[in-house]
Formats: sequence, structure tokens, C-alpha cells
Amino acid sequence: MDYFHSKRTFQPEKGDLLISEPYLPDPNFERTVILICSHGTEGSFGFVLNKEANLRFDEAILEAQGFEEKLYVGGPVQQDTLHFIHRSTDETLGGQDIGGGLYWSGDYDRLMEMIKMGIIDPTDFRFFVGYSGWDAGQLEEELEAKSWIVHKGANAKQILDTDTKELWKVSMSELGGKFKMFANYPTDPKMN
Repeated sequence: MDYFHSKRTFQPEKGDLLISEPYLPDPNFERTVILICSHGTEGSFGFVLNKEANLRFDEAILEAQGFEEKLYVGGPVQQDTLHFIHRSTDETLGGQDIGGGLYWSGDYDRLMEMIKMGIIDPTDFRFFVGYSGWDAGQLEEELEAKSWIVHKGANAKQILDTDTKELWKVSMSELGGKFKMFANYPTDPKMN
């Protein structure tokens, strides 16, 4: 019996995580965890949570000098765009509620004002260049092909407080059962 490919295909919704199967061959998504921000008949949209970019926020946004927070590669689409998720309690920042105490985007001018005033808690934010996107039906095809495992109902603490280098393993372990075993698979199966 193929334990990995037994039935566990849920339809993703905003606020869910997509966890890549242990040996997904696409280097853009190897051992990644993606937060789904939007999913519907027109397609899906989200951010890779655990792939660091090679530059900091203040290197990408010159007006944010001194704000040396990490940027993450949200996905292979439009890597010349900046996005963020947050759990800020600043109501003027706004954003789209994606559940679990998380918000996607918000008022960019207010974000920059918070950075310049030094009133931003970086642990409440994750910043991305680019995003991950799927056309209508494309994500469903990838789910049918068992490329992704859906982790229902993520929350801000799980996403923002977990070390990004451990996020794939922790997220897989949280699913329990055989997935806990998969979390310990080596990155290179020849090393087993």
C-alpha cells in the first residue's frame, strides 16, 4: 500500500496551508508551506511562507532605511511586487481577514508610517516578494496528483511564531499519523 498517496484531499479555502509532498520535484516549491489567501472558481492565490529571499526589506524598499527585516519569496509570480501578511492590532492598517487572526495586505502608506515611526512589531508581519498563483482548476489538478497536502485552518501563531526553517516539518507533524513520519523523511531519498 502507498501510504503517502492514501486519501487526504481536502479542498483548500482561504486561511488553509498547502504543504508540499516530501519529494515534490519543482524547485520553486520543494519542502514549502503555502498560505492560501484566496481560492475560488477563478483560481487560487497564496504565499510560500518558508523560503527566504536574498535581500532585506530596506534593500527592496529604499524609503524604509534601517528596517532590516527578512523578505520571503512568496512564489514565482511577479517577484517585483511586495506583499505582506500580519496579525497587527492597528485597525488603521486594515487588510483582508483570512482567518486564524491573520490578515493579508493592508494600507501600504500606513505600513510605511508605522515603520518610520518605529511602532511596528516585526514578529507580527511576514513580507514577500512575488506570490504563488493557480489558474482555475490548476490547484485541484495538483491536489489530485498528490503534490500538496491541505492543512485546514492555520492560525497566526502557527505561521508567524514557528521558525521558518522548521515550518514544513512542524506543519507536516501537526497532521499526525503517517504525516508525522513523512516529516522526518530526508530531503534526498538516497540519503535514507
